[in-house]
Amino acid sequence: MNPAPEPDSRPDHWLGGRLVLRQPARGGHRAGTDAVLLAATAGARAGETVCDLGAGTGAVGLAVALACPEARVMLVERDGEAAALARINAEANGLAARVRVVEADVTAPGRERRAAGLLPDTVDLLLTNPPFFEPGRHRASPVAAKASAHGFSEPGGLEAWLRTCADLLRPGGRMVMIHRADALPACLDAMAGRFGGLSVTPVQPRADAAANRVLVAGVRGSRAPFSLLPALVLHGSDGRFTPGVEAMHRGGAA
Repeated sequence: MNPAPEPDSRPDHWLGGRLVLRQPARGGHRAGTDAVLLAATAGARAGETVCDLGAGTGAVGLAVALACPEARVMLVERDGEAAALARINAEANGLAARVRVVEADVTAPGRERRAAGLLPDTVDLLLTNPPFFEPGRHRASPVAAKASAHGFSEPGGLEAWLRTCADLLRPGGRMVMIHRADALPACLDAMAGRFGGLSVTPVQPRADAAANRVLVAGVRGSRAPFSLLPALVLHGSDGRFTPGVEAMHRGGAA
């Protein structure tokens, strides 16, 4: 277990101050609106096991644990410093009894994942904000932890990531993922044969702008048809969050 890094001296107050979140100092990878949207669309139910895969410092999983007091939450993160901060955040918010942190590489071979504690067919709801880029498809950050959070180190990373998602979920288990809008074809290709009942919500920065994110939901093993849902618009003409998105930032469900 790695020692905790030095976090930002001023913790973020999420969800209207209900969740205190220690994050890396400025320059490192920090959770933001993508994490808020993912947590708000989770729909966790009492008694479920929820997995935040690629959890960083735990923003999504801890928000779900706060919203659903009878859910058990697993935060999976490969970066030791981020995982250490996730443990601090779980403890600081009084959630450590229901939240456990697993340090594991999501894209590692199955034997390594299972040795780390990622067991197949054990998760009811999986939430994930995977790295957005394959190698060579973007300019990597000079900050190692940020580069690791934003991009895969080996080709085929998204396929391997979604294979692990399907492995962890029980049959009939649900997954919600947020990703770049231009990566939607690759996401759907990687989910084919593993997930059905797929639904896509485009996320637009403004009503007159193209989507730059998508929320993709699916059910392991389902044969239900695909659906394209109405777009979620983040900002109004005044540049402020729309009322619905502002409510999500304060802990409301989508």
